[in-house]
Parts: sequence; C-alpha cells; structure tokens
Amino acid sequence: MTPPPRIATYFHVHLVSDSTGETLNALARAVCARFENVLPIEHIYALVRSRRQLERALADIEEAPGVVIHTIVDQDLRSALEEGCRKLDMPCIPALDPLVSALSRYVGAPLTSRVGVQHALDHDYFNRMDALNYAIGHDDGQGGQDLDRADVVLVGVSRTSKTPTCIYLAHRGVRAANVPLVPGRPIPQKLLELKETLIVGLTISPDRLIQIRRNRLLSLKENRESTYIDVDSVKDEIVQARRLYERQGWPVIDVSRRSVEETAAAVLNLLHKGHGQVEILG
Repeated sequence: MTPPPRIATYFHVHLVSDSTGETLNALARAVCARFENVLPIEHIYALVRSRRQLERALADIEEAPGVVIHTIVDQDLRSALEEGCRKLDMPCIPALDPLVSALSRYVGAPLTSRVGVQHALDHDYFNRMDALNYAIGHDDGQGGQDLDRADVVLVGVSRTSKTPTCIYLAHRGVRAANVPLVPGRPIPQKLLELKETLIVGLTISPDRLIQIRRNRLLSLKENRESTYIDVDSVKDEIVQARRLYERQGWPVIDVSRRSVEETAAAVLNLLHKGHGQVEILG
C-alpha cells in the first residue's frame, strides 16, 4: 500500500541584508531546496544600514517567528540583530561567516567592512551590462549581422528556454545570442559561417515540449490545435534540429529536465573547458 504523501512543512525565513539581498536570497533558496516538503515563507529586508531600519525589521520578525539569516557587515548592527533574535528566542545565522573565515585564513588578508562592495561599479559590472544589452539585442534571431561578437549562440526550436538562458548568462558577463529553428524558414547563413564562436544546440523531449507549448497557448488564451503542438510535427522539428547539430558538429544540451540555471551552467562549462561534438543529457 502506498503511504500517504507527506504534508508540506511551512516556516518563516527572514533574510536581512545591508545590500541588495540577492546573494542571501539565492543562498537561502539553495539550502531550502535540499529539504523535501519543506517550503520557506520568505521575508526579505534589503539595504538595512541603520538602527532604525533594523528595529523595523525586528518588529516584523517578531510577528512571524522563524529563522533569521543575515549578511550584515557592520559589527554594531550585527550585534544588535543577534541580541534582538536572542530576546525573541530565534536562531540568527550569519550566512557567509564560515566561508569568509576560511578564505581569510587561507589568503591571510584582512576583511573589508564596506557594505555592498560586491556591487561596486567596476569593470565586471559594465561587462555584465554590455552582455545584457547584447542578449536583448540578439534575442530570437535579431541582430544577426554581428553574431561573431557573441561568446555563445544558442540554437533550438521554439520554447527550449533560449531567451531566459541567454539573460542568465548575460548576468554572468557572457554575451549570448539565440537563433530559433522555425519550420520552413532557412537557417541564417551568418550562423553557419561562425568559426570561433561557441554554438550550442538545445534539444528537448517531444512530450515535454508539447506540454510547455500547450501551456504557452493557454496563457495566450489560444485554444486552436495547430502544428505547434501536433505530436508528429513536434517530433519532426526535434529530429531536424538534431540532424542539424550533428552535421555542424555543435555540442548539444538536453533541456528536458533542466532548469535555466542548470542549462546556463552547462554552457559555462563548455565555454571554460573548450568544446567539441558532445552531448549533455538532462
């Protein structure tokens, strides 16, 4: 007899940051994802840089008891937050301390107390902005005249997560373009002429692709049946795409069971390690 499904456990997690909170939010979600049927209710307090802001955060925390995770740099604010959590009998976890301490011991360098230093307008910041502008200008086959400026070009049939993957890569400073494979439309000659640029073919299982496309049509309130979700047509699209990848010797990533982040990570691996005719399964 199959046991009844376990009821999900909800809990409050309070994320307190003196910067944008992006790092803390990503870290908390990565940790919570390790637990099955445990769903956090997130409360984010960003740009907490004064006692008054901290007191407002503590007042909200008191109303929804849970776990407090923080990346506060200022020592006085840290102490105040820890004391406030102690009075509320809530765990207060400095998220980056173990890593920072270990790295400090290894490199023998003093720590900076500057807030938000990771978001300084440095060379990397402007590289990311340039990459983001490039991705937007070269989405869905646009801007094909300078595809050779791309670090990577993603190729695939409709709804294989090309656009969000390119945007994610752009936030990592990678100039990424994407070119759709549309039945009956020729492949851009410029794409086939690229010599130094990494070109990656995205593939997906027919069942998964039909599900994604059907959901897309529903969101657009489009109920008509078409070749867009016809089983035989979809299978043919995928087969033709795979044959193209094989002819061109492009590496292939199966996105059937991959998140955008996982697809982007696979692309980054190809960029860092060099690339050949390889296939990365979902």
